Amino acid sequence: MDYIAHKHGERTQSICEHLQGTARLAGEFADRFGKEEWGYCCGMLHDIGKYSKEFQQKIQEDKNTMVDHSTAGAKLCYQRSGYYQILSYCIAGHHAGLPDFGNTAIRSSLSGRCNKKIPDYQVYQKEIQIPELNTAPIKLDPKKNMDFALSMFIRMIYSCLVDADFLDTEMFMKNGKIGRDSGEPMERLLEKLEEYISEWLKNTKIDTINGRRSEILKHCLNQGKSEKGLFCLTVPTGGGKTIASLAFALKHAVEHKMDRIIYVIPYTSIIEQNAQVFREILGEENVLEHHCNVDYKDSEELNPMQLASENWDKPVVVTTNVQFFESLFASKSSKCRKIHNIANSIVIMDEAQMIPLDYLKPCTSALQELVENYETSVVLCTATQPALDSFWGKDNKIEELCPRMEEQFKFFERVTYEVIGTISKENLIERLGEETSALCIVNTKKLAQELHKELHGDGVYHLSTSMYPKHRKRVLKAIRSRLEGIEKGNAQNKRCIVISTSLIEAGVDLDFTHVYRQTAGVDSIIQAAGRCNREGKKDKEISKVFIFELENAKTIISQKLQIDISRGVLQDYEDVANLESIRDYFTRLYHYRGTSLDKKNIMNEFRGIQCNFAKVGREFKMIEQDTKTIFVAKEEKAKELLQELKWKGTSKALIRKAGQYCIQIYDDKNSGNSMFGKLYGAGKLKLISEEMQDFYELVSFEQYSEECGLDCFGDNESAIFM
Repeated sequence: MDYIAHKHGERTQSICEHLQGTARLAGEFADRFGKEEWGYCCGMLHDIGKYSKEFQQKIQEDKNTMVDHSTAGAKLCYQRSGYYQILSYCIAGHHAGLPDFGNTAIRSSLSGRCNKKIPDYQVYQKEIQIPELNTAPIKLDPKKNMDFALSMFIRMIYSCLVDADFLDTEMFMKNGKIGRDSGEPMERLLEKLEEYISEWLKNTKIDTINGRRSEILKHCLNQGKSEKGLFCLTVPTGGGKTIASLAFALKHAVEHKMDRIIYVIPYTSIIEQNAQVFREILGEENVLEHHCNVDYKDSEELNPMQLASENWDKPVVVTTNVQFFESLFASKSSKCRKIHNIANSIVIMDEAQMIPLDYLKPCTSALQELVENYETSVVLCTATQPALDSFWGKDNKIEELCPRMEEQFKFFERVTYEVIGTISKENLIERLGEETSALCIVNTKKLAQELHKELHGDGVYHLSTSMYPKHRKRVLKAIRSRLEGIEKGNAQNKRCIVISTSLIEAGVDLDFTHVYRQTAGVDSIIQAAGRCNREGKKDKEISKVFIFELENAKTIISQKLQIDISRGVLQDYEDVANLESIRDYFTRLYHYRGTSLDKKNIMNEFRGIQCNFAKVGREFKMIEQDTKTIFVAKEEKAKELLQELKWKGTSKALIRKAGQYCIQIYDDKNSGNSMFGKLYGAGKLKLISEEMQDFYELVSFEQYSEECGLDCFGDNESAIFM
């Protein structure tokens, strides 16, 4: 009898062929971190349940019946002595997701599954021999959290299995014509970069900004020869850290035969900019941009980029904090599939201070595991380096990639900070009214709109996420044009005053004479200062960053600790932007947060072989608030898209296009002051499709203005941040 694993038309793939193909691939993937036999063994045993008479009947007769084929291999490993129990999680969850250990009363748990009565599969022994496991899963180290280390190992092997299973099945289903393209080799990418920067490297004038950028760039290129490990690139704003970090990573990858570079970035606005820069240097086919606005895999037509997004099979991947860390702590196969491709890679944490405090301990623990056990190098890249030394342990030396770091910070000083204390809203408006080129950043969308409405007039602009992306881009273009006109002395461009939320602090290339920043975290204040005298063309003394508090302004609860600590740092240091004050700020912040740096108690969900993977997958959510997507169809193109969405349904391809006309608002069901609740209750929002319960159209445009976007007045907590 032929035992079949897959059937496609008249063609069949035997179980033995599928197991051998999956085992070979999973072994290759695991070999990147020295565990080939583990990947191979897991691949050979994952589908032995398909040897049951019931499964063979189902597949050979095309019966639409459910037959459990995943539990068999898990049960076999669970009941076997030695290391095999570890593989039970991977095999049990290779379709349904990594389970919790649980108990026999919980049917979906590992214990419940391995106690379950399943169809007889013992005929597997005629064709399959159980591979030997001769190496320990992890190295024992009394100074480390071995429970967490074991959980990471299980995830990695699980990822190897899931990806190998998908790829082998895909190969059979498409008869070998899979159309994947893994991009060019790292050596070729390094050549492209070196060609791109060749003229820059000739600049040796370190008394100029470009000369300093070249010095940092050269040093990073040379440091690429360093041994794998943990690095930081602490470069002042304007120091060219994006290209410098890419230079280090490419050199490092070639030196150590590493597979890919993964850029992890907090904001999609920066991702889109950086990914475009990388594409220009390295070529479109070598850069994968993977975040919520570019969901390749659900597009109607599969292409190499869509396929690569499933498992990050490209030499350069640009993604978000959310995508990266939620994948590392996920339980579902679709999210975990790419994890093994982080091994033997360079991970660049851009704006490293933006790792959410609620998950700082599990996130830093995961990064440490990647460095110590999975052949990964990690670069913490920022102008405001967080004080993370205590999280890495004494044995982990962090190598700084910025040459003469303190001197670079002194050279790139382009602003003077001035704390102006508590002022009234009227006083702030009066001061801004006298400015020619100024940016004012506040902590809530509501306050930004209030200030704009009081100050409105020619040359006054508003920016926040109350405006859909295309609207913001239009306003940014107008602001740039206005600032250029002022610089050139055009008579019609007398002033440019921008009232914004924190979204302008990263990835927005604007240059003002003065910046006003409502007190926030020290890192936010310094990021805001990066919009002042950005190109260094003015004297430091006249390029002022005014730090202020506003009378009667409500402090957002989630920002209270950062603001309180910043107040102390501002009192204790004459220059809030020096390296010592930044370090002190983060040290105080981590000290006062204490145990809440692991708010969901993630680290305690792993106890030896008893791991709660499914629970952690549910709990680990970097964006906690419930949000609704609001489509604003004011523009003709948006109206056309809305009609398509209603006629054709909410396909991912259409939703990606619609993203340029959408805003997100919080739906706080526990608050009587929810912005979504008010708008929906007033009949100003309407569900676009029953398929997507969180996707609405704005039907009353009186609520949306060209000046400020969606009106936040009367809104409370839902109008915070960015």
